Amino acid sequence: MPVMTDTGNRVRIFDTTMRDGEQSPGASMNLEEKLRIAETLEEMRVDVIEAGFPIASNGDFEAVREVAKGGDREHRLRPRPRRPAGHRPGAEALAPARSGRIHTFISTSPLHMRVKLQMEPEDVHAAVIDSVSYARKFTDDVEWSCEDGSRTEHDFLCRCVESAIKAGAGTINIPDTVGYAVPEEFAALIEMLFDRVPNIDKAVLSVHCHNDLGLAVANSLSAVQAGARQVECTINGLGERAGNAAMEEIVMAIRTRNDLLSYETGVKTENIMQASRLVSAVTGFVVQPNKAIVGANAFAHEAGIHQDGVLKDAQTYEIMTPESVGLVQSTLVMGKHSGRHAFREKLRNLGYTELGDNALQEAFVRFKDLADKKKELFDEDIIALVDTEVAGANDRIRFGSLSVSCGSSGPQEASLSLSVDGEKSEARATGNGPVDAAFNAIKAIYPHEARLQLYQVHAVTEGTDAQAEVSVRLEENGRTVNGHSAHIDTIVASVLAYVHALNKLLVKRQKTAPEALSA
Repeated sequence: MPVMTDTGNRVRIFDTTMRDGEQSPGASMNLEEKLRIAETLEEMRVDVIEAGFPIASNGDFEAVREVAKGGDREHRLRPRPRRPAGHRPGAEALAPARSGRIHTFISTSPLHMRVKLQMEPEDVHAAVIDSVSYARKFTDDVEWSCEDGSRTEHDFLCRCVESAIKAGAGTINIPDTVGYAVPEEFAALIEMLFDRVPNIDKAVLSVHCHNDLGLAVANSLSAVQAGARQVECTINGLGERAGNAAMEEIVMAIRTRNDLLSYETGVKTENIMQASRLVSAVTGFVVQPNKAIVGANAFAHEAGIHQDGVLKDAQTYEIMTPESVGLVQSTLVMGKHSGRHAFREKLRNLGYTELGDNALQEAFVRFKDLADKKKELFDEDIIALVDTEVAGANDRIRFGSLSVSCGSSGPQEASLSLSVDGEKSEARATGNGPVDAAFNAIKAIYPHEARLQLYQVHAVTEGTDAQAEVSVRLEENGRTVNGHSAHIDTIVASVLAYVHALNKLLVKRQKTAPEALSA
């Protein structure tokens, strides 16, 4: 039987980082990266993991299948096929999972039906019934979504929802696909469905809000107050355009303001920072410093009056504890004499609890190298170092060595070695400055037509010996990817970031996205 609505005040957290998050321009994840994120989400006790689109490519099919094999908790791995023909690969990919969900969706707003689908409402309504009925042949757990639901005419929306439930959908998702709604309006939409759909009690009502007006979290919480019991969201608010509702904000709002939001989630909030840093490292999307919950400044206090208040009582300016999201105050001062055990403990304190032995060893070697060159090591240095290691763990193209010749008299020249699929290659190139020369050397070793859209540098910490943190964005045939890295040498950091982006582009080339991916 389909899942019923007897959930009380329990709000299911549905993570779509690996599907909607990956649709962010520039974001792309390979199989190993998706498996690491899935493992982290499993440890966070997320209720539903959206693993991807099995029909999109062989890579996505394998990713969903491998994610489905992992974990010993019962959870739902949602493949999101887009049409009846797509349910079979979705079902095959989910075969190893202890509990699998198939989700089908179609646009229901007048604009989308007329312009995108070029279908009449009656044909769309028939497609709702057909797709849900077909999906039920493969699993009892079917979810249906009305794309652009917040701009759908109420009569037609109620009719489609009722028919989807009657056809066997146990979860009904109402997306604010383009981030158009405001909280009062969106809550009224949810209340309207409860009032007008006669069989609404036979399904869990879910919401999926985008952040185009910065209201995704507010809309999601308003929907919960109106009766929705599943929220679809992403780590760091990753997603198309302005992103999705941020999982960490949803979960911590419910936990922190439980006096007004008397609900509960099953999420282990102490794992939030670990998940945030992993997703940032994998996608190359740097978390803005003033981002709620996970930003570098979220628990930082510079104003004297604030510092005085926090020292007297942290609650004067902190409405939640750093420990509640996985930040641990540490007295470990790291330097060149620190051993592997202290380094591992420091990583635990910083939220890196699941670094593998090989990654730990490589990070420790880089830490020692950095400690030999830098007078004082800060937590930010170690975070940047480990994120660089995580980001490049499964790259096909790997950095070898670099030397540059530059100065006011010129010429600016770079000698670079890279390994491509394990085979070492070298090149020498000139350019308009050392960075341009280094990037030209990369193109000489691995020819490509990608265009550099963004090159950005900032210092991780203060001082002339600070690590440089570099972000690079490449574009090729409409595909964009982000690369991110840090190193005490700015030119080396630049090459590492470019190579990271290039590796993500190789992943992106393998993916053939379905025509409609939004919800």
